[in-house]
Amino acid sequence: MSGRVIAVSESLDERSLPSPEVAVQDPGQLIPVVRSTALARCNPLTKIAVALILMVGALLSIDLVSAGVVLLAALLALPATGLDLAAAAKRLWFLPAGALLAAWGTALLAEKTGDVVVDFGPVLFTTGSLAAAAAIFVRALALAIPLIVLASTIDPRDLADALIQHLRLPEVVVVSVLAASRLLGLLVSEWQVLAMARRARGVAGGSLLRRTGSLVSGVFVLLVVSIRRATTLAMAMEGRAFGRPGRTWRRRSSFTVRDVVAVLISLAVCAIAIGAAHVLGVWNPIGG
Repeated sequence: MSGRVIAVSESLDERSLPSPEVAVQDPGQLIPVVRSTALARCNPLTKIAVALILMVGALLSIDLVSAGVVLLAALLALPATGLDLAAAAKRLWFLPAGALLAAWGTALLAEKTGDVVVDFGPVLFTTGSLAAAAAIFVRALALAIPLIVLASTIDPRDLADALIQHLRLPEVVVVSVLAASRLLGLLVSEWQVLAMARRARGVAGGSLLRRTGSLVSGVFVLLVVSIRRATTLAMAMEGRAFGRPGRTWRRRSSFTVRDVVAVLISLAVCAIAIGAAHVLGVWNPIGG
């Protein structure tokens, strides 16, 4: 009997202990973060600034050198982001595919200068058109990779805190957008459950007219559920004093030395890219 009492008391003590904090994973994250690094711990606004600076270095000119320098720096910095590189290679396959498509169109439509390389009916490639296509290919990757990679390391909650605390954006708007983005996955799962329930009741199949009516009624039910959830969320935000002056923040958004270092490195990469293009005589500004 005493053993049972001791066991019950121990179980109650274990329940009374505070549970460890559980990390919230973003189901919509394109590339998962597998380790914490200095770059991954930077402020979200710093990551956005770094991506924009690198994009400027590749955007100002259509040449292979400046875009190549930015792309090389972005690829070398991939281990410092803390992302799963294997998952990045699998999930970013569409970037080189899209860049190849843009390069193909450029090679077909660009001015035919230099020696002829391929002459097969309507397909005519010269050294000049192929050089322009290579520049477009590298430039597309240099524009997309920094933005997508750095955006994958941004926690939406940290971004919302930074936008409100540093840029002074309206709290209600920012937190509402954050909550809506976090609830997209729940909305999709509810639509799947609703579809399965309607199929189980035999109201989802049949003719095209019946399927259309079932789709319309399902959208209406999902709309009602979303409105109810939005009302509950609005009441919760009102209870937490969002939009009222004097509200305190549990999570403070701050800038540290690593943020300054990240911005300075990105500025240096941009300057090296532009300078190398000028030194090699291949600078081709987009404004002509």
